Amino acid sequence: MTGSLSEKTTAGARYRTPVPENAVAVWRMVLDEPMLDDNSSYHYRLWFRDFAETFMVATVGDDIVGFLTGSRRPDAPDTFFIWQAAVKPGTGISGLGIDLLAHAIDVQLATGAKYVETSVSRQNKAILMLLHMVATTYEADTRTEPLFRTEDLPDGDHDEVLHRIGPLNRRT
Repeated sequence: MTGSLSEKTTAGARYRTPVPENAVAVWRMVLDEPMLDDNSSYHYRLWFRDFAETFMVATVGDDIVGFLTGSRRPDAPDTFFIWQAAVKPGTGISGLGIDLLAHAIDVQLATGAKYVETSVSRQNKAILMLLHMVATTYEADTRTEPLFRTEDLPDGDHDEVLHRIGPLNRRT
C-alpha cells in the first residue's frame, strides 16, 4: 500500500478515493455504459466532495479507467451498499473490476463494515458472477430478496433484487 489505507497500486492501476475534479470523467463513463443509471456531473462532483471515503476510482497515469460509488447505510453502519461501478473496456488490465471492488471492500472492512449490499437485476449475469466471486473471496454467505419492483420505479425497467453478502472475512 502506498500513502493511506484508501490508496493502493496493483497490476498497473492505482486505486484511490476520488476528488471532485474526477467527476466529469466518471460521469462520461456512466454515459457510455447503457447498464448504468445516468446522473448529472453535478451529482458526482458533490458526492466526490462529501462522500469520497466510500467511493473509489482506478487510474492508469492520469486517466480514470474505473470507478465505484457506494455508502455506509445510516440505519446499518456495518453495511457497505455499492451503488454503481464500471471499468473502461480495453484497459488491458486483467481483473480490473474485481480488484477495484475488492480494494473498496477492504477499505470498508478496515473501518467496521461486515456486510456488502447491492441491487442488481436478474438479467445482469456479469455482475451476478462478480458478486459470487466476492462471496467466495471473503468466505461469506449471500442472501437475496426483492428490494424494489418495476412498478415501484416509474422510470425503471426491471425489478431490483437486493444481494447481501456477509459477514465478510478479511482476505489473507
